[in-house]
Amino acid sequence: MNATTATDTTSPRTVELAPGTWTIDPGHAEVGFVGRHFGLTKVRGRFTGVEGIVVVARDITESTIDVTIDMSTVSSGDSSRDDHLRSGDFFDVVDHPTGHFRSSGISLDGGRGTIDGELTLKGVTRSVSLNAEFLGTVLDPWGGERAIFSANTTIDREDWGLTWNMVLDAGGLLVSKKIQLEIEVELIRQAG
Repeated sequence: MNATTATDTTSPRTVELAPGTWTIDPGHAEVGFVGRHFGLTKVRGRFTGVEGIVVVARDITESTIDVTIDMSTVSSGDSSRDDHLRSGDFFDVVDHPTGHFRSSGISLDGGRGTIDGELTLKGVTRSVSLNAEFLGTVLDPWGGERAIFSANTTIDREDWGLTWNMVLDAGGLLVSKKIQLEIEVELIRQAG
C-alpha cells in the first residue's frame, strides 16, 4: 500500500498526499494543550502562532517536518493565566520566544501513523512521539491543494523544565505534570 494514501472518512474514496513541499497555513493551525487544575478541572490552551514546512517524499518515511511555535501567542481564555504562562515560571518567552519541533521518523499506514521527533521548549530538547492522522486532501476555492492532519500525545512538562507548581493543603499539586498536546494543521502545497 502506498504510504501516502488515506481513506477519507466522509466518503468512500481514497485521497493522495502528493510529494513535494507543503507549508503550514498559520490561519488554520493550532497547537493545543490540556492540563488539570487542582488535579480535577481540565484547563485548555493553545498557541496560534504556528508555522512550518513539511517536505513529503515519495517514500513517506523519508519525509521531514520542521515547525516553529511563537510561544507568546499562548491563549488559555484567561489573561492573567496567559501572562503567568509567558513568564519565567513556565515558557519564559523573553529568553525563549519560540518552541520548535523537528521530525526524526515518520510512519503512516493508511491514514494513521506515528511521527517521532525532537520538541524544544524553554531551551530544552526532548524526544516525543505523536499519534498522527492524515484526514485527506482538498482543493480550496482558490485552486490550492490542502492536506489536513491531526496529531496528539501526552508529555510530562517537567521534562522541559516547566516545573512551577504549588502543593495543595489536602495534598496533590495545583497544576498537573502530565499535559496532553493536540495538534490540528492544514498544509498548502507549494508550486514547483
